[in-house]
Amino acid sequence: MTESIINLDSINPIEFFGVNNGKLDLLKKKFPLLKILSRGTQLKLSGAPEEVATAKDKIGQIVKYLERNGNLSEGYFEQILGEEEAGKVDNFTDRNPNDVLVFGPNGRTVRAKTANQQKMVGLAEKNDIVFAIGPAGTGKTYTAVALAVRALKNKAVRKIILTRPAVEAGESLGFLPGDLKEKIDPYLRPLYDALDDMIPAVKLSYFMTNRVIEIAPLAYMRGRTLDNSFIILDEAQNATDLQLKMFLTRIGASAKAIITGDLTQIDLPKNQKSGLEKATRILRHIDGIGYLQLDEEDVVRHRLVKAIIRAYEGAKEEEEQRSGEPRPIIDRRH
Repeated sequence: MTESIINLDSINPIEFFGVNNGKLDLLKKKFPLLKILSRGTQLKLSGAPEEVATAKDKIGQIVKYLERNGNLSEGYFEQILGEEEAGKVDNFTDRNPNDVLVFGPNGRTVRAKTANQQKMVGLAEKNDIVFAIGPAGTGKTYTAVALAVRALKNKAVRKIILTRPAVEAGESLGFLPGDLKEKIDPYLRPLYDALDDMIPAVKLSYFMTNRVIEIAPLAYMRGRTLDNSFIILDEAQNATDLQLKMFLTRIGASAKAIITGDLTQIDLPKNQKSGLEKATRILRHIDGIGYLQLDEEDVVRHRLVKAIIRAYEGAKEEEEQRSGEPRPIIDRRH
């Protein structure tokens, strides 16, 4: 039996322990064979030497991260605890200040938080078109918006264009009051939310008013040539084959585009087929087009989102086994 006391004087203990000790409970769950006690700014570990050593290493990573960044979500806290393969997610403590994508309002820093998000950044730097496919909460849209804002701030592009197919996810927008913009704006809210995190309100209002940043339904792209722009097509699983082809052929010579989507959340009418699967299949090997598959390990929302995704995946597998229908194969090699 070994005992070790860890001092947390260099950080805000509340950020380490979490609200109602939520993060401390995650630590105890990760190391059930250890006795873990918190006393003020100290943490006492008791147990087998190898268990204590492993826990101290994880706690050390978390403390160094908090010393540098000041805060840490429960989901990211759990991600550090769960990471056993060196370098799989990222080196949480040895961050390079240059890996910040955007400095937002009030000193907020926006970074790629997982290995796949970092890979997405690298793909966007090397390719003019990138497909980022994955479930909800994996940060694909948020990272794409951060890359666009960075490009705008660095004057690599003159404008940002954010677009989505105007497909209703089970709700009807047709009976909402207001003009088309007022009907569509709630559907585009996730894009506005991401921008709010990265650009001060006054500056964002200026950009929107002067069309430096444009948010519009996919149908508005028809007939245009999108040049000197960073373009993001979000929720691309709800674009038909013709719509996706139309969008991809709008891209000008000095533009970059990121297409994000989740093939498990297609909201198109039953008589319409998503064009995203076909596009990623026939275009991914073209030079200048990058492809990335994110998964539940990239979820950076609430820690329960990862469990929810896995539960739905498991239920889907059971249903398909009962029905005898094979699951579509998703190639994760790229």
